[in-house]
Amino acid sequence: MPKSRGSLAVSLEVHPCGASSSFVSSAKSWLGHPGVDRRAGVLPLGSPEDVEKISPVEASWRYLEHLSDSFRATFGDALEEQEVILTVPASFDASARELTAEAALAAGIENLTLLEEPQAALYAWIDAMGSAWRETIHVDDVILVVDIGGGTTDFSAMLVVDREGSLELERIAVGDHILLGGDNMDLALAHVVRQKLAAEGKEIDRFQMGTLTHAARVAKEHLLADPEAKTAPIVIASRGSKLIGGSLKSELTREEVEKTLVEGFFPAVKSTDRPVTRARAALTQLGLPYASDAAVTRHLAAFLGKQAGAATRLGRVAKGERAPKLLHPTAVLWNGGVMKAEALRSRLVSTLNGWLEEDGAERVRVLPNADLDLAVARGAAYYGLARRGRGLRIRGGTARAYYVGIESAVPAVPGIEPPIVALCVAPFGMEEGTEAALPPQELGVVVGEPVRFRFFGSTVRRDDHAGTELDYWKESEVEELPPIEVTLPLAPSPSEETEGRREGDVVPVRLRASITEVGTLLLEAIPIEPRTEGEKWRVELSVRSGAS
Repeated sequence: MPKSRGSLAVSLEVHPCGASSSFVSSAKSWLGHPGVDRRAGVLPLGSPEDVEKISPVEASWRYLEHLSDSFRATFGDALEEQEVILTVPASFDASARELTAEAALAAGIENLTLLEEPQAALYAWIDAMGSAWRETIHVDDVILVVDIGGGTTDFSAMLVVDREGSLELERIAVGDHILLGGDNMDLALAHVVRQKLAAEGKEIDRFQMGTLTHAARVAKEHLLADPEAKTAPIVIASRGSKLIGGSLKSELTREEVEKTLVEGFFPAVKSTDRPVTRARAALTQLGLPYASDAAVTRHLAAFLGKQAGAATRLGRVAKGERAPKLLHPTAVLWNGGVMKAEALRSRLVSTLNGWLEEDGAERVRVLPNADLDLAVARGAAYYGLARRGRGLRIRGGTARAYYVGIESAVPAVPGIEPPIVALCVAPFGMEEGTEAALPPQELGVVVGEPVRFRFFGSTVRRDDHAGTELDYWKESEVEELPPIEVTLPLAPSPSEETEGRREGDVVPVRLRASITEVGTLLLEAIPIEPRTEGEKWRVELSVRSGAS
């Protein structure tokens, strides 16, 4: 076992301090964006032709490589010899997790474990509370983790269970990866100052807007951290001024900051409200799929409403009782720098309590989290100890049920594609490093020519088991994931007497599915009559494939 000084938590996200397009930013969000080839050189987006472009994967491994160099310079040991806990958003799908592991491997990190950031925050709370955590939360408590950082908003729910007389935690729900956070808030405040400058006859250009956004961030943090502060100065350089001290000056007031952030990002909405999707322009710049609705409270209402069915699974709803409109958290834990602001926490709690009371539930308790900046790192270190039997483990597993599409063999009908059956190959909550017990169903796999694997996922179908077949589903229950297009290689002919595989052959196989240690779905097609020893085809829920 390699020696270890502890666990290292890493967030693959760097934000530029100016408007120059020569900076790589939000690499972690790009890593989780299925709409682009994440191994292709696309960053910095929109940079000049003379700027070298790199892929989100390469940007991530460069960050990790820099950390590895810093670790060696500080401790004199190689990070490659340590046990590394790498944190990722809970909403990262299997493909994004695999790409994260690939970036770590490129940086020389092989002894790797991925940990969801909301779980890390909860581990940090458990560590800070000591043994008192068992007196603070109780069996059947549902802990809502609200994680709002610089660029993303994530929601997760954990359940407190009694297992053989001991309290344990189980992650039961994960929200979508919402590109909405502190960066949006800084930009909103920058527009407030820009309007004030425009009223004074002072116009600013695109370059100055980047500087203004950074200044607004500094002013925001100052006003929200110091309850005595009433105003914060804003100073940006005049464009093209050669005079020392040439600058544009303004200020942000506490009232402006709180009104812009509280009413703009945390409005008091109904529990039935949902994020507003605006009509998009026909032409748009390529970029990340940012949230079109800035209201965090509407996104939270959507998450709790979508996960309302978890109450039935938890035995909260007796036969004949009215089903709840939303999942009922009993406690809330904050994470992320945005949640340092008391005004934002108060608005979110008051809105959430209003929904719960309306739905006949009790108000939530707020769990203390002393250091929102370091919670994920400290939680990852605690998790590293828990893996060695020195702490509590949160039962998580996959945050989705995964399905593979199987095309039905039916006569051709003009204009109608053959129906697809979704076969569950990994049920909700399947643990990393385990294999699903699929029924011995015989299927056919096409080899030697391009084929497309269709995968589906669901965060709400918790009762499907490995082997469940869906020939119909609601759009809100199951979403189709990006397909994987591959050519499954032909097995070489084992001898002159035995004919090898040919292009287009349909090989009878049985499927075997497992979740790897880093949380990716591995699907293996094993021939019923193999031509070579150990012949099988492997497809991971990323862009990898191969035969062995």
